[in-house]
Amino acid sequence: MGPIQVKCSCGEDNCKEWAIIELQGVVEPQSQQPHLNLQNLRIGLLCRPSSQETYTLTIGYHELTGSKVTLKKPLLVLKKLKHYDEDESTSSKLSPSKVELDVIGIIRQKILFKTRPRALITSTKKV
Repeated sequence: MGPIQVKCSCGEDNCKEWAIIELQGVVEPQSQQPHLNLQNLRIGLLCRPSSQETYTLTIGYHELTGSKVTLKKPLLVLKKLKHYDEDESTSSKLSPSKVELDVIGIIRQKILFKTRPRALITSTKKV
């Protein structure tokens, strides 16, 4: 296989800005489904008060507080495109003739949650 070409179809100044959310620990879904679809999975609610640079992430009954950090080196978000030769029959299309990586976004910052979560609900004893 030859070299993989990386191209940017959105233009250098028009690339979408993405961010990474970094958590300490493990997020476990409550669902018992063995093959959980992560594409439309709602993990929590991310908020930033307009006057502050802190972020809150609410997951279930827990709230985390974090801040935005600039990455030392930016990361690219890529989409793999496979191209097949048109003159080949459909049965012989086992390997692509050309592979390209399309840049669909760039990540320059992450939101870092490095403290323990705060419980939003506390149990009360009935008298």
